[in-house]
Amino acid sequence: MASNSGNLRVHKLLNHFSEEKTNSVFAKVETLPPDAIFFTKQRYKADTDPRKVNLGIGAYRDDNGKPQVLKVVRKVEQEMAQDLSLNKEYLPISGDAEFVRLSQQLMLGNNCARISDGKVAGVQAISGTGALRLLFNFVKNTMPNATVHLSNPTWGNHKKVIGKAGLSFVLYPYWDAKGRKLDFEAMLTHLNKAAAGDVVLLHGCAHNPTGVDPTKAQWARIADVMAAKKLIPFFDCAYQGFATGDLDADAYSVRLFEQRGFEFLLSQSFAKNLGLYCERAGCASVITSTVEAKKACMTQLCGIVRPMYSNPPAHGARIVKAVLGNAENYKSWQGEMAGMSGRIAEMRKALRANVEKLKTPGTWNHITDQIGMFTFTGLTVSQSNAMMNKHHVYMLTNGRISMAGVASSNVEYIAKAINDVVCNVKD
Repeated sequence: MASNSGNLRVHKLLNHFSEEKTNSVFAKVETLPPDAIFFTKQRYKADTDPRKVNLGIGAYRDDNGKPQVLKVVRKVEQEMAQDLSLNKEYLPISGDAEFVRLSQQLMLGNNCARISDGKVAGVQAISGTGALRLLFNFVKNTMPNATVHLSNPTWGNHKKVIGKAGLSFVLYPYWDAKGRKLDFEAMLTHLNKAAAGDVVLLHGCAHNPTGVDPTKAQWARIADVMAAKKLIPFFDCAYQGFATGDLDADAYSVRLFEQRGFEFLLSQSFAKNLGLYCERAGCASVITSTVEAKKACMTQLCGIVRPMYSNPPAHGARIVKAVLGNAENYKSWQGEMAGMSGRIAEMRKALRANVEKLKTPGTWNHITDQIGMFTFTGLTVSQSNAMMNKHHVYMLTNGRISMAGVASSNVEYIAKAINDVVCNVKD
């Protein structure tokens, strides 16, 4: 009798679990589409064709197609492992203060008066994406009626981050698809119609995805319009030093706006230029005009961090601090950065030369005119899909390729694939 009773309870329990599976409280949760960049990476990994090439990922690869850990980073980590003074205590809400100061100084310059005068608020962030989220939440909390103006096109995650912060955005013209260049006058026309107090997201250097930056003269005109219209600049700087190999040259636009007296927002990442992709080391800053405003902005930034993730991780920030704060390490870093950006520049030349050698229809000077990690090829959606489906060359469907994935061993194959789809695939 007891045995039968026990079996009945087990039977009821199994039925209960079965019903739970089919009647989950999460049954109506919507399945979202995969992220385009990471989905491209998954498709590449699943492909068994030996010719496959990954031009989708936004991470540096050496000429053998392998991830690269900088020598200076390995040196610093070995020294950190032997430093018994380091511990695993919580960082403050705002993160490592010295890391923040050195990051701001790297971008704004060693002699930036507003840093020394205490007019720049800033917190350590979870790399560039985390810095963007913090600062857009800051905009939502302090300027809730502001509209964000984004370049068309822009990095795909910008729109998602802005939406999660509860802000609305509009697109301003940027890429001239026919001329494969900056649509500068159309950009200025748009900014002239923006409302005072709106926020304009600007790529500090190596625009993602186009690789097309304004000239110094164009940056000056952008600053003129934004000052006249009382617009708030927001600089997203993910590639300082990585774009040209020159840290100061890549900071030109940001320093111009700072010297012109703008108050603005600044997002920084050390994923690309120090290769710290998984360490998530970034900085979110608000450049103000008074000490009082800086103090108020600090409370707002910390007020966002505390309920979101409480405080940031220390390891990546310690690496950055050891490089930026040590003259020998800093010099080594500059040399390695120049090597990475130089390899990409050489691959640009090689890809253009191979495409032109095949007499591929169209003009291809934009490959070498653009800078940074990415090239906006001008390939259509259909042509980009053919690159993946026929030639196993994985890229984004908007035509963006990562030049870091181009190597001496595959550049000729990539050029032949481009030639084939341009000649034979029409929308």
